[in-house]
Amino acid sequence: MAGERDIQVLLRDMRPQLRPGIFVFCTIPLDERIPAEVNPLLTFREQEGTTLVISREDAERAGLRYAFVSRLITLAAHSALDAVGFLAAITARLAEAGISVNAVSAFHHDHLLVLVDRADEAMAVLRDLSKVQRS
Repeated sequence: MAGERDIQVLLRDMRPQLRPGIFVFCTIPLDERIPAEVNPLLTFREQEGTTLVISREDAERAGLRYAFVSRLITLAAHSALDAVGFLAAITARLAEAGISVNAVSAFHHDHLLVLVDRADEAMAVLRDLSKVQRS
């Protein structure tokens, strides 16, 4: 099934879902293996090192320093990888509310990592944005 490209449809049908768990960002040197006790939600290699987004429990168990203690919000709409403006509209609305967000696009869905203490507020903002599109 091809992903949706129409921004109005995506915003209307985004159905944000707050996922269980608390996630953190860590970095390890490029030449270092990911610790065996770590099950990354996301890995990304940059020239400075490998970024890991992992559960806080995994980070603490592995003794990794971490930043950006966050909750994961999955947008259930199946967005096309080349959809234009969907994340821009969402991140702009969250920015208006003063909510920092780290967005990740995967094959089927877009995902937002927001600070733990702002997750409920972010969910309310996203639900309101989706409601506006339905009316």
